[in-house]
This record gives sequence, structure tokens and C-alpha cells, in this order.
Amino acid sequence: MVSRDPYDVCLRIAAGHYENFPVASLLVPRAMRRDIAAVYAFARAADDFADEGSLPAAERHERLDDWERRLHDAAAGRADDDGTDAGATFAALAATIERRQLPPTLLFDLLSAFRQDVDVTRYATWDDVLDYCRRSANPVGRLVLRIALPSERVTPALDASSDALCTALQLTNFWQDLERDWAKGRVYLPADVIAAHGASEDAIARGTMTPALAAALGEAAARTRELFARGRLVCDKVGGRLGLELHATWLGGTRILDRVARAGFDVFRARPSLGWRDAAPLAARLVAWQAPSLNQQ
Repeated sequence: MVSRDPYDVCLRIAAGHYENFPVASLLVPRAMRRDIAAVYAFARAADDFADEGSLPAAERHERLDDWERRLHDAAAGRADDDGTDAGATFAALAATIERRQLPPTLLFDLLSAFRQDVDVTRYATWDDVLDYCRRSANPVGRLVLRIALPSERVTPALDASSDALCTALQLTNFWQDLERDWAKGRVYLPADVIAAHGASEDAIARGTMTPALAAALGEAAARTRELFARGRLVCDKVGGRLGLELHATWLGGTRILDRVARAGFDVFRARPSLGWRDAAPLAARLVAWQAPSLNQQ
């Protein structure tokens, strides 16, 4: 018989992966942290299935099919911990869905994005990339809001700001990982943005940051900054310890984007990322954060 807390497994999974933003950190109250970790463990595993390039697409889809079946069971309250990490993940997720009254559609949206990652390797337009982010990133923010806040506080404006922040974080990850994604056979920089600046995928293949490709990335980064600006509202309105986590997330994401720009967008020479040296300046900026008045938006 399994005798353990499934949430402890989810917290271990969350602690064991690097992200550009804090996941279920100590800034968040423990009860909320456990629920966020359950959602993260579910999404992290599914994302890993989609990214397992050594496996044929059919096998990756089979793993995602199994995850979808397990999600249906969890949404119906039928998940049990069988002693595996997967069993613990869905046992915790089922409890979180029931306790927090989470809309399962948001979790199924995540799976649809992971399935897309198996089959889609190029994006024709900016809108196509945003639609992907709508399902790959935005559901996470909406789930966190519903874990953290009473339903009456989750307004359309708060959801929209959360969506903007989550999309901005996802896009920032795309720009810093241009080379890594190419190695997986993917390019998230839209073809219309590449073409508008006279750039080509040949430069990505060579690992050469040409002026044209830098200009394309510059446009993408500028659009990403606009989304970060729209994402400030959710940081300022949530409050409490989760508000601090959201502030830290916003600051970490924009710091990565700043590094991409300062490097002249040459993400091939050195992948911009956060390290221990960023802790002190990020902490200082977190303390100094001045929430803007809604009248100044």
C-alpha cells in the first residue's frame, strides 16, 4: 500500500526543474504551493513527452493519450496514487481540481498545445504563435489565479493581464532558446516577422546572428515587452505572498528579455539566463517595486 503525500512528489518535481520564473516557491503559502505544484507536475511531464525527440511522433502521442485519459479520471475524482510519480501527480491534481473547483478545460488546453508541439514545427504568423501561447502558457496563469483567489475576485481584466504575462514569459523563452528549439526542429519566430526583415532560417541553422535576423528578433522582443506591460496589472492587484511571486516572475522575465537585447539579440553566442548573481538585484527591484495607479494605465 502506498503511504505518502502525493503533493510531496509534486513539490519535488517542481523543485527539480529550472524555469525562468519561480514555481511554487516559498513566497507562496504552503497550501497554495501544493496545489500549484500539482498543476506544474502535470504540465511538466506532458511537455517532456512532447519534447522527447528520440521517440517517434506516434509514441509521443500515445503518452499524451495516456495523460489525457488520466486527466479525465482526475477531473472525475477517480485518480489514485499507485506509487509512481505519475500516480502521485494525478492523485494530487484530482484533489486540487475538486478543492479549488478548477475548470478542467484549462488543463485540456495545455494538452492540446503539447500535442501541437509534436506535429507543428513552424508558425506562419504572429497570431499563430499567440494562439499557441493561449493554450500552452495562459491556462497556467488562470489556474493559479483560481487556486489563489475567491471566484469573485477573478475578473476578466485580471484574466486578460494574466494571459499577457504568461504569453510574454513564453515568448521570452522562445527568443532565448532560438538555438535549442532549432536543434529540436522547431522555430517559433513567425515566418512573417522573419520575412519582413529580409531574414531567413539559414542564419538560425548556421548559428549566425545576422543583422536581418537580429532585427526580426528585435521586433519580436518589442511586441513581447508590450505584453509584459499589460501583465503588470495582475502583479499589482493580486496582493499578498502570491503578489510577491508574480512580481518576481515579471522581474525575472523582463531581465531575461533585457539580456537578449543587450547581447544584440545574439542568443547563439551565449544563451541569456538567470543565475545566482541575479538574486540580489532582483530582490532589490522586488522591494522597490512601485505599483502603478490604475488611473495612470
